[in-house]
Amino acid sequence: MVNLSLQGVRDSAGSVDWLAFRSQMPVTKRWAYFDHAAVAPIPQRAFDRMTAWSQQALEDGDAFWSQWSDQYEQVRNLAAKIMNCQVAEIGLVPNTSFGINMVAEGFPWTPGDNVVIPAGEFPSNVYPWMNLADRGVEVRVVPLDGVRVVPERIADAIDSRTRIVSASWVGYASGYRLDPQEIGQMAHDRGALFFLDAIQGLGVFPLDLSLGAVDFLAADGHKWLLGPEGAGIFYVKREHLDVLRPLSVGWNSVQQGNDFSRIELRLRRTAARYESGSQNLAGFIGLLGSLETLWEFGLRPDDPAVGQRVVQVTDELCSRLQAIGATICSDRSLPDIKSGIVQFEMPGQDSVRLRQSLLARQVVLSCRGGKLRASAHAYNDASDIDQLCAALVDVRSKD
Repeated sequence: MVNLSLQGVRDSAGSVDWLAFRSQMPVTKRWAYFDHAAVAPIPQRAFDRMTAWSQQALEDGDAFWSQWSDQYEQVRNLAAKIMNCQVAEIGLVPNTSFGINMVAEGFPWTPGDNVVIPAGEFPSNVYPWMNLADRGVEVRVVPLDGVRVVPERIADAIDSRTRIVSASWVGYASGYRLDPQEIGQMAHDRGALFFLDAIQGLGVFPLDLSLGAVDFLAADGHKWLLGPEGAGIFYVKREHLDVLRPLSVGWNSVQQGNDFSRIELRLRRTAARYESGSQNLAGFIGLLGSLETLWEFGLRPDDPAVGQRVVQVTDELCSRLQAIGATICSDRSLPDIKSGIVQFEMPGQDSVRLRQSLLARQVVLSCRGGKLRASAHAYNDASDIDQLCAALVDVRSKD
């Protein structure tokens, strides 16, 4: 049995105090929370920042708007640090779908082009590409091997008219994790670009965009980044800025910005050109608190501590679930394909009904594809697993 005591793990920076991380998550006072792949709770620091913003907005109107704008820009700067890319390559967007559509609608397609995606993607990484059919763009869906994304099958689907390969870092239902560097390099070797839907991995696993494999990326903040909904991150490699035509432009898209008297369409030379107007400042100020929390506990491009912790927690979760008769549906056969998502079934029990019964016992998880999905973060511990397993046994005993 894996030791899930909250004394931390060892990495190049020393020990990480996971108990301190847990203390930053008030949700633990009531819930065993295993739903980060859906909507995560926010940490105390995010709440504090949003509360301070609300108080100022209530009492002072926009008198402190410049401070809010500074915090908004801090999100951009910290996101660039977390992913090791240029600040100019980070755009701030409402959600993952918006980021994917920025690429799908802004790319210079010609009839006969195609996009390659794996099967089993979340709809947000399917519909924007399907919506290009009236421009003569084909979507090629590559079959999985069970839940596995097979790089060789993706390679076989790419031809001279493939413009973009788009894939999720972590499968939203199964939790299967691919290697973005491998898929991106494979696409580049065949003349295609690579879009990474990072929402189910960013916030857990390190990502170094300076390695060059990823051309575009989007991730909403409300899952593993522990942020509020409606505040997300968009990445575009700087060399592609002039490739993507902005879907919409406004006062915030141009170099002169707040100088409203100068009407010149001189787009910013950064990814901020895609932020046409006013943004969700409250949400992004909350996201700043979330990113600060994760940065403090090791979310960096060269530090695997958070990801290692999440894999430890989910390994123990799988072991405990199997001990009470659950069937694990996620592929956990190799360390590099594991994630924070565990898909499982309780034989003979309806997953939807079971989820509702667990909620009544202060346990939160989801159903996807007719199966239960538990998604654990680095602050989860053995007591959460105890609560989940006890609730499952209690429900079974009453059926």
